[in-house]
Amino acid sequence: MEEIHGLRKRSQLFVFEALGSLACGFYGNYVFFLFRDRHGFGNLGNLGVAALMGLVIAVASWQGGRFAQRRGCFRAMNVGLIGMILALGVGACFEPLPVQLLVMVVWAASQFMVWPALEALVTEGVSGSARANIVGIYSVVWAACSALSYFFGGGLFERLGASSIFWLPPVLHLLQIAVLWGYSRNEAEAPPAIPTAPLPQASPPASRSGCDPKSFQRMAWFANPFACVAAFTLLAMIPELARKLGLSVTVAGVFCSIWFFARLAAFVIMWRWPGWHYRFRWLLVGYILLLMGFVLVLTSGGLWQLAMGQVAFGLAVGSLYYASLFYSMDVGEARAEQGGIHEAMMGAGNLVGPGIGAMSLLIAPQLPNAGVWSVSGLLGVGLMVLVGNRLKRRM
Repeated sequence: MEEIHGLRKRSQLFVFEALGSLACGFYGNYVFFLFRDRHGFGNLGNLGVAALMGLVIAVASWQGGRFAQRRGCFRAMNVGLIGMILALGVGACFEPLPVQLLVMVVWAASQFMVWPALEALVTEGVSGSARANIVGIYSVVWAACSALSYFFGGGLFERLGASSIFWLPPVLHLLQIAVLWGYSRNEAEAPPAIPTAPLPQASPPASRSGCDPKSFQRMAWFANPFACVAAFTLLAMIPELARKLGLSVTVAGVFCSIWFFARLAAFVIMWRWPGWHYRFRWLLVGYILLLMGFVLVLTSGGLWQLAMGQVAFGLAVGSLYYASLFYSMDVGEARAEQGGIHEAMMGAGNLVGPGIGAMSLLIAPQLPNAGVWSVSGLLGVGLMVLVGNRLKRRM
């Protein structure tokens, strides 16, 4: 009963999350098509843009988590929402490239004031299996709306025009502000909770794994940025891949959303099946699938190969992201700050992957797949470090 009450209490937060995922997914993913069509960017240009966005995300997430921990989650979320609305408003009015780059920077910084605070707010006051369940619901809601945003986003981009990425998300952000205001008002008016005796907890899975929870948190924090290395590189290169395969923006949105739905499937599996908790082999399987799927997608010469690569890639990205978020929320108490670290590590991956891809294309422009192989090499190094770290701890 207590868990059901907790889910009802957080239902508004899940609505808030869904709106934010739809809004941020539309601008954040289709801005690469905007740069391709309006400013003539190819893989090199979009990888550079993605690296810049990753740098901003890394810094903003870390500082956003600290801000939420010290000044309050509601304040951090409202600041972030207002910042995104203002940035996109400027983007709708001014088309020059320098302005668009500034808009993207401010938007990314503002967005990652919101997510660490929301992650902390959603898991506030719950522990054990209840917390794992809420983290699962949070991840599934986010992934489902992100997949739908990409699936339908291409059609919206073509039918409503490229400028729709500037005016449609702010409408959803205004709805988020209304939902957040309603939630905060209910929190302020709620009677104080009646303390209850704590239920006995089963011994944690970590006690059977031969490794302490903190080490799994660190390994997940290490692996997840490499998933972001691959994912953000992929997102930046999809517009050029779609052009190579002769796909319109609408068809690219539908067909290239396969990996988003595969990521959603991974979230559902990991939410409902706790057997992966504190088990290294699942981190390892996810990482190997990541490397295989990344290469398969970006070197594909046909739609079947692209589809199969996306399935492997989405399952991998989902498993590594979910592990990082779960361990961030399950280990320690400063959850807003730890959520910020989780997001900041993702931002670091978003910087490094596209950055290396862009540098490779600059150094070897005659090799169209130079970016793919250089990033794949980086993923291979990460795999060796992850395995080496595990073996060292078991000795």
